[in-house]
Amino acid sequence: MQKEKLKPMLFTDLKNYTGQQFAKDLISGIIVAIIALPLSIALALASGVGPEEGIYTAVVAGFLISFFGGSSVQIAGPTAAFATIVAGIVANRGMNGLIMATIIAGIILILMGILRLGSLIKFIPYTITTGFTAGIAVTILIGQLKDFMGAIYPKGTVAISSTEKLVALSKSVSTFNVNAIIIGVISLIILIVWPKISEKIPGSIIAVIVGIVLVKVFKLHVFTIGDLYSIHGGLPKFHVPSITIGGIQAAASDGFTIAILAAIESLLSCVVADGMINSRHRSNTELVAQGIGNIGSVLFGGIPATGAIARTAANIKNGGKTPIAGIVHSITLLLVLIVLMPYAKLIPMPTIAAILFLVAYNMCQWRTFVHLCKTSSKSDIIVLCTTFVLTIVFDLVVAIEVGMIFACLLFMKRMSDEASILGWEYIDPENDPDATDKKYVPDYVRVYEIIGPMFFGDSELIELIELKEYTKILIIRMRGVPAIDATAMQGLEKLYKQCKLANVQLIFSHVNEQPMKTMEKNKFIERIGSENFRPNIDAALKRAEEIGKQKNY
Repeated sequence: MQKEKLKPMLFTDLKNYTGQQFAKDLISGIIVAIIALPLSIALALASGVGPEEGIYTAVVAGFLISFFGGSSVQIAGPTAAFATIVAGIVANRGMNGLIMATIIAGIILILMGILRLGSLIKFIPYTITTGFTAGIAVTILIGQLKDFMGAIYPKGTVAISSTEKLVALSKSVSTFNVNAIIIGVISLIILIVWPKISEKIPGSIIAVIVGIVLVKVFKLHVFTIGDLYSIHGGLPKFHVPSITIGGIQAAASDGFTIAILAAIESLLSCVVADGMINSRHRSNTELVAQGIGNIGSVLFGGIPATGAIARTAANIKNGGKTPIAGIVHSITLLLVLIVLMPYAKLIPMPTIAAILFLVAYNMCQWRTFVHLCKTSSKSDIIVLCTTFVLTIVFDLVVAIEVGMIFACLLFMKRMSDEASILGWEYIDPENDPDATDKKYVPDYVRVYEIIGPMFFGDSELIELIELKEYTKILIIRMRGVPAIDATAMQGLEKLYKQCKLANVQLIFSHVNEQPMKTMEKNKFIERIGSENFRPNIDAALKRAEEIGKQKNY
């Protein structure tokens, strides 16, 4: 198979570019920017940073990923998947720790693309991605309850994890603000109902405008972005982090998590987009672009970014077909950042919370979650629920690590249960009328058939092979064995030694390609003799008959 070229889709798409397509990309890019504006601010606040950091991310990462990316229509920026991870890193290690972790993630992503590892993402089970995505949705919802209710935590409260936030919220019931709840509920209703009225203008923009108007006109006592954060407009500034060996070591684990999540989210978004436009993305090119985009984002004051499925879908629906639309989206947001950013301080926090509630609902995939629980095997349900719970109770790092361990262990258990070894049943031709349909096997020959992969999880199967006193030839039929590992190979070596001591000749029937290569490397074929490896059972029985005649059994 031909290797995928690490060539950005922009250069390919511009070959036959027309003015008509530019007009479509221009309109689509502006519309997507309008959609991205409140989302970028909301996701930045959910990530524990200021509102402008979200715009910086959409501008810088969005531009770089569109320019260097492997998808024609991918729109990148801050996403909900990163919110809880970023919030945890910022709370524990500060912005410098986040920058270090993201730069490490960017380097990992670039290396993954250069080494053509884009296809390896498929080995992360669907149950794990569904579990942690639903878990992230719940953590976002929990994290926004404070602002939705207008609560004030007791002085000195440190609430980073979801459980800590719930405890702090339960202690703050007396501070709940009715005005905030009213603004939040109205914003949520607008977000739910508005798409039925108009799809061109995003409901989040309408909710923001209505929220600001209600607070100003009725002079409601509700926290706004300006009350809690300082707003800085203007261009993002270049910032080099303080680099130390200790800092790199501390950020390495977070960097790996960000890289894996960025790869999963971006390539998943590309796959969804491919289905919508009947195209094919370049996964390795996209990984390189994600790495460049993430490094660029944090060096210019942003946070981690990845492909955003909802914004990508909006780009496609509005006529965007090339990376120019993504670049226009970034430039539009840059203009907004320079001109309109100071007005962001007027946005009520309950409105931001309502926007994130809807984001959490859209990403939770509860229907998929319920469907998997109803239709999947017990092992898959264990992996799904474990990943989901650990994401909420601990964090994404623990959830993915434990989820992958569980998935691997349960998969090996399942494969081990499927593997079996069967000895052929011996039938007396004189007493069994159906014996004429069976293959003739001399008394001195025993036949065993192994079914399923032979690996360390079921290596004890080989020990089930019994040698009778009258057995002179043992045939191992391996047509049902697709693969074999070193542990199982050791089991076959042990069987060979037992046969040699008992003066029993081993014959193998229908050994598949991978097991044959493994046996060759171990010089096992040389010890058994290549003439004793036969393509099928008939040839193996014929070989046994030849040996029987030679040795006069």
